[in-house]
Amino acid sequence: MWGPFLLILLVFGGLFFTVYCRFIPFRYFKHGLDILRGKYDNDDDPGEINHFQALSAALAGTVGMGNISGVAVAIHMGGPGALFWMWVSAFVGMSTKFFTCTLAILYRGKDDAGELQGGPMYVIREGLGQKFKPLAVLFCMAGTIGCLPMFQANQLTQFIRDSVYSPLGMFSSDPFLGNVVTGILIAILVAGVIFGGIKRIGLVAGRIVPLMVLIYLLGGLGILFKNLDKIGSIINLVFSDAFTGNAVVGGVVGEVIRQGIRRAVFSNEAGLGTEVMAHGAAKTKEPVREGLVAMLGPFIDTILVCSITAFAILVSGVWNDPSLNGVTMTARAFSQELGVVGDLILFFAVFSFSITTMFGQSYYGAKC
Repeated sequence: MWGPFLLILLVFGGLFFTVYCRFIPFRYFKHGLDILRGKYDNDDDPGEINHFQALSAALAGTVGMGNISGVAVAIHMGGPGALFWMWVSAFVGMSTKFFTCTLAILYRGKDDAGELQGGPMYVIREGLGQKFKPLAVLFCMAGTIGCLPMFQANQLTQFIRDSVYSPLGMFSSDPFLGNVVTGILIAILVAGVIFGGIKRIGLVAGRIVPLMVLIYLLGGLGILFKNLDKIGSIINLVFSDAFTGNAVVGGVVGEVIRQGIRRAVFSNEAGLGTEVMAHGAAKTKEPVREGLVAMLGPFIDTILVCSITAFAILVSGVWNDPSLNGVTMTARAFSQELGVVGDLILFFAVFSFSITTMFGQSYYGAKC
């Protein structure tokens, strides 16, 4: 799936959008922040949630285990240089999000209940016409399957088993029962939010997402401040390895690029079309405004959160241990550098990132 064609489509497609719009995401970055702060909010505008809640709901669906375990996998498989290509994907992805989410407002449609909705399926139907409706149906079918929160639930269950149940000796004779108990509790917690629709998801996400991102960033910054003397050499390593692939077995540059772009897209979802459904519910009459808000997503998700994870892994040196991968690598970095505080920060991050992502993915699946 992640062959040359898809990588070229995502990167050069985003680059085309960036040049075509004359770098709007970067020239109007501050204006996007003003919109996010509510400067132009109008409760009488069509839609269900404000700009801040729309971005929070979208980030709830993107800032997840991909930011914690996915980054570690990218470094494990592609070396430190994968981070550089994550940055590249994120920067051009900002333009992709700007256009896709602008279209989400421009071509909103009504569902079977007569409620105003946005999403790729409505963009296709309303923007391209009825003859392209089979494409909209195909997207809905793919989205229904692709938005199943299996990865998040699996990673969270595994993390709780390893960090809570095992140390306390719980469910040692029947690990499967422990997984079932965890699954039931997760289902109840998620159901309590998603049954309230996008309004409740936006309200809850608007309170949880900023807090969880802030705590995780502070923890990562703590690791960086502890290793200030290593940051310069790590940055040099990231840039040099991005074009040589020396840290990858066989020195294959293509694998570095593939892993970086793959993990960035999996994390920030620029080009996937899912986040368009959250932004399509925003209260606004100006499509471009929501596009400017949406473009902040890849910056927060990848440039900030993913970068913090990557630098924590690299400066701590845990990436050199071949036995570590995924969430265990990130957990070792936080535990090694911050002790018990690091363990608590990562536990909170894994739990909150996973749960909020399930909010977003469940909503996307229901809309499809």
